[in-house]
Amino acid sequence: MSGRKEAKGSAGGDRIGALPDEVLHRVLSFLPAQDAVRTCVLARRWRHLWKSATGLRVDEDESNLGSVKEQQEFLDHLLVLRDSEPLETCVLRFNGYEDDDIEDIFRLNVYFRYALHCKVRFLRLDVWQEEEFCDHVPIDEQPIVSQHLTKLQLYGIVLNDGLLDFSSCPAFEHLVFDSCVFECAKISSNSVKHLSITFSNFPSGTLRVRIDTPSLVSLRLDRIYDRKPVLERMPSLVDAFVSVPSSSEDFCGESDSGDCGRDDCESCYDFTNNNCVLLEGLSEAKTLVLINEDESFIFKRDLKWCPTFSKLKTLILNGYWCVPDDSHMLARILEHSPVLEKLVFQLGYQAYRRTNKIKGILNPMERSAGISEHLQIVEVQCNAIDGQVLKVLKYLSTFKIYFSLEEAMIES
Repeated sequence: MSGRKEAKGSAGGDRIGALPDEVLHRVLSFLPAQDAVRTCVLARRWRHLWKSATGLRVDEDESNLGSVKEQQEFLDHLLVLRDSEPLETCVLRFNGYEDDDIEDIFRLNVYFRYALHCKVRFLRLDVWQEEEFCDHVPIDEQPIVSQHLTKLQLYGIVLNDGLLDFSSCPAFEHLVFDSCVFECAKISSNSVKHLSITFSNFPSGTLRVRIDTPSLVSLRLDRIYDRKPVLERMPSLVDAFVSVPSSSEDFCGESDSGDCGRDDCESCYDFTNNNCVLLEGLSEAKTLVLINEDESFIFKRDLKWCPTFSKLKTLILNGYWCVPDDSHMLARILEHSPVLEKLVFQLGYQAYRRTNKIKGILNPMERSAGISEHLQIVEVQCNAIDGQVLKVLKYLSTFKIYFSLEEAMIES
């Protein structure tokens, strides 16, 4: 029998509990905060470990979210007892708050600022309201000052100018807004590289909100309502997705280009300068998706001063761009895309359904003037080949782009 002593924490012992503190702090950071605190009863070794966990996650499981009131007692005690260790991750999710309760709003602001005080790197604040027309949560107007914050996600929040000035966040790279209201004049950051704004409102005001993010690499604007923001130049942009919904303030019954000429037209004002709202800021992208749901005039107006998409290799459009019109929208954007290699049209397309892909044929000897000589792939994606699709194919034939329906039917 060997006389060598069995190492502490080996077979039969608490192997996990024998790990170094910093490893256990990291392990606890992935648990919901309530579960992390409960580990204090496992053994003496675990009694205080949760206090220095590098992650704080409250109600990350969306199937069982609690309201601010329901979480308040637990969170207040946790923040008092927790050590002052820096946070790698902080996720705060709530199912509702009382918009007429000053204490609820105060608590949310305290929790938000506490995470910043703890040098958090990834911060998510998520407040859902069950009632459709409930107010969003206002966050105080103090600017965010952090040398450590790299990623911020906000859901269901009212945003103001102070909060959206990220000039004091040099490490900031990822910014996500969902179901937010932008009551501001500008969103600005010299460092942010990835920006996503979805299902959010830019209420009507004197001027349009301006987005000034010169280091941006990827942009997603999906279901942004009311008046579209103005995109400043983004010289580093690689990928962009912009979807303009039909429910929009950028609609005028007297003009389809935002230039009815009436001084009292709230839809057409703030167009004193002959410049673009969206397209100029998108002009450096290599991959670009442009979706419009008919009523908004933003793209048609922008095309009057259409920039050159000098780096654009892949362009994805919806059926809005495939209808003959006096503005020749499709021709104009193709003329300004000199290095385009791939052109895709998505018609009534739903990604979760079976997809037909109809490939276009370009004859180099018949190529229309203004279409990039680099264009090799043209594709129509649809879930069913119907009358609308056939009309689009006919329209595209005017650009000397032809399609084989027989081949498409075989593939489908």
